Amino acid sequence: MKIKRFFAPDIRQAIRRVRETLGPDAVILSNRSVEGGVELVAAIDYHESAFAAPAAPAAVAPAPAAPVEAPISPPPARPARVEWSQDPAIVAMRREMQAMRRMMETELGGLAWRELGQRRPHTRELLRRLMDLGLPAGMAKTVADRVGEPEDLEQGWRKALYLLASALPVSGTDLLDDGGIVAVIGPTGVGKTTTIAKIAARFVMRHGARHLALLATDQFRIGAREQLHTYGRILNVPVRSAGSVEELESALNAFADRRLVLIDTAGMSPRDVRLSEQLAMLRVGDRPVRRYLALAANTERTALERAVKAFSEVACDACVLTKADEAGRLGAPLATLIANRLPLAYVADGQRVPEDLQLARAHTLVTRAAQLLESAPDGADDDSDLMALAGSGAHAHA
Repeated sequence: MKIKRFFAPDIRQAIRRVRETLGPDAVILSNRSVEGGVELVAAIDYHESAFAAPAAPAAVAPAPAAPVEAPISPPPARPARVEWSQDPAIVAMRREMQAMRRMMETELGGLAWRELGQRRPHTRELLRRLMDLGLPAGMAKTVADRVGEPEDLEQGWRKALYLLASALPVSGTDLLDDGGIVAVIGPTGVGKTTTIAKIAARFVMRHGARHLALLATDQFRIGAREQLHTYGRILNVPVRSAGSVEELESALNAFADRRLVLIDTAGMSPRDVRLSEQLAMLRVGDRPVRRYLALAANTERTALERAVKAFSEVACDACVLTKADEAGRLGAPLATLIANRLPLAYVADGQRVPEDLQLARAHTLVTRAAQLLESAPDGADDDSDLMALAGSGAHAHA
């Protein structure tokens, strides 16, 4: 065991000296006030048994008690280990260091941002535009790096948009031609029922009502079921409800002769405990039920990622991007689809049935994102993310 005595003006400085000299495993053996401050005695390389209470002797037959002349002192308690993370001085020091680190990162980022503007001015402007689209920093940097430093800014911008469009997966499948059994799933309020109505109306216009059927598995919202039945009456197509796997399979058997069967599912939060139960209904035997995930374009990227993760339990085949007309920027849904390699099938951009539904085209959607940027020239509120990005090596796949 190594024992050392420490003197300091106060207890905090004394503990700090113990830590610096003996390390975080030291224990305080004693402390007392002395002239000019405090004195600590600390130890390191000790054996824990040295501080343990002695073991109780084995039970034996009681011997005649001898008179006790003095009280027996209890064994010395084991000294408490120093909890450095709880020491106020250490906590304050850590906060100061974190604040200094943030300040230095900001300063270095600002220097890197200005240097980038001097060396590669077009690249810096491309980064700004890509992040103003709503792309995350890493993806913006990846695209800008692939473009390189263009001789002409607008030419570089067109190349950046082309790279984005090339990275965006598109389904290429049109249900109006291919038919099948398709379930539209997604969070609450993204427009699943309206999307089904748009697809159904277009299908009836092209192929007639006798080739279409509608199913509802939403047993939680009466209004949603009624809305789907209303669309069914308008289109003159049958609508059935299914609250269990058995009922769903029975309905699908009844509609086996239909060219297209659309299933409207219950909208749920990704955190809803009933979500797995609802998604399990879509595993109907060997029937090839395709799952189209509906996502609202006006949703922030964190919520979009959360939804994709929650509904990935049923391996979504494609995505329907709804409420594109309500989105101020389209970078978040673009980035989400690219990062998760989720093919886009349709884009819905209004409430009109069936007009406001378009077959997905990657270049059309990216061009629309750029047009939204032009209509909102103010861009980002500040350059903090951009400066941090300029000084980092962050990358993301696009």
